Amino acid sequence: MADGLWWLPSLVVFGAAFLAVAGGVVGFRRLGVRRERTAIDAGRALEVRAKGLIVQADTAVREADREAAFAEAQFGAAVARDVRDALETARARLHEALLLQQRLDDAHPDTAAERRNWSTRIVDLCESALAEIGEADAALGARRRAERGAGEGLPALHEDAARLGRRRDEAVAALDRLATRFAPAALAGARGAAARVDSALVGATASLDEAERRLANSDPAAELLAVAADGLARAERDLADVEGVELVLATAQSDAAESAAALDAELVAARGERDREEDAGAQAALATAIGEASAVLASRAEQAGDPFADRDRLRAARDRLEVARAAARNAQGRLDGARGALGGAIAIAESQLRVAAAAIDRGGRRIGADARTRLAEAERQLVIARQEPDPVAALDAARRAASRASDAEALAAYDTMGDGR
Repeated sequence: MADGLWWLPSLVVFGAAFLAVAGGVVGFRRLGVRRERTAIDAGRALEVRAKGLIVQADTAVREADREAAFAEAQFGAAVARDVRDALETARARLHEALLLQQRLDDAHPDTAAERRNWSTRIVDLCESALAEIGEADAALGARRRAERGAGEGLPALHEDAARLGRRRDEAVAALDRLATRFAPAALAGARGAAARVDSALVGATASLDEAERRLANSDPAAELLAVAADGLARAERDLADVEGVELVLATAQSDAAESAAALDAELVAARGERDREEDAGAQAALATAIGEASAVLASRAEQAGDPFADRDRLRAARDRLEVARAAARNAQGRLDGARGALGGAIAIAESQLRVAAAAIDRGGRRIGADARTRLAEAERQLVIARQEPDPVAALDAARRAASRASDAEALAAYDTMGDGR
């Protein structure tokens, strides 16, 4: 008896070894998961820094774009070319950083190493973009200071401040006149720009007065003149926004009128589609969108004082209507497809029913209740397919009828074979 169990110790040894290996594998896997989670948590600070640098770089690129336009107008294309080149380089790096940030933010799980590498790359790209813009801005500021110091000096800056003050008064007066026709919300941007003009002019005037005092005492004043020149340049940029607000409002009114005409045309087409739509759900959704869009058109008079809001509401209503129309077209297409396939599906079901019925008739009493139940259910589904007004539901019923009939045939064949054995 003992000789017959010679294999038992070996079995115990191999079993213990297997359990040890399995436990080790599970332990290593759990350790790897914990390490990966720890590494991801450790990289959060780097990811937060990367996001902050993206915001800084994006803001810097937008400001640099405006600076390049004013540099071109002030000094010509040759001087602004360096700024443009730096801006394009920075914009390309920011674009790459944004693509990497999208990878970090998507739902696909990434390893800690991938997230760390991408975040590091984002930081490098954004810092490089900020450095490019900073160098170009510094060079442009030096050029402005040099131009001011060489050609105009303190008297010219005083003249610029006075000229901008007069332009500011005229622009604010124009804003006041526009306020009789437009809502405060429509003029909020221009009012904010006017406030920035006032602040810049006050700061520039203070710097000029201090520079004049220093020059009278033979003290250095170049830095104050540069500060004043930069403040006047900012005031001129904001003043251009204030002076151009009437044209911007007129453009918004024109855009709103075009959007209203386009929405009206969309409504005509949508009403026709609603009347032809056969799917009740899609028809109801389209009717709701039509009602909302019609209400937006009818209430345009309430938005007459704010052409920006009027334009945006019209565009949003048109977008919603287009979505509803697309959904209705998809539903109608589904109905048309089901209607086209229904005849063939019924023919297949009828053929399968005949085959199944013949198999049951041949089997006679040998055929059990399951096969007969499947056949009855197939017949019932075929009746539904013929009577159902919804072609999609009818198509589903016809397919169920064919499936049940196929099951009945298979069960009948099994019962016949089993009885034969």
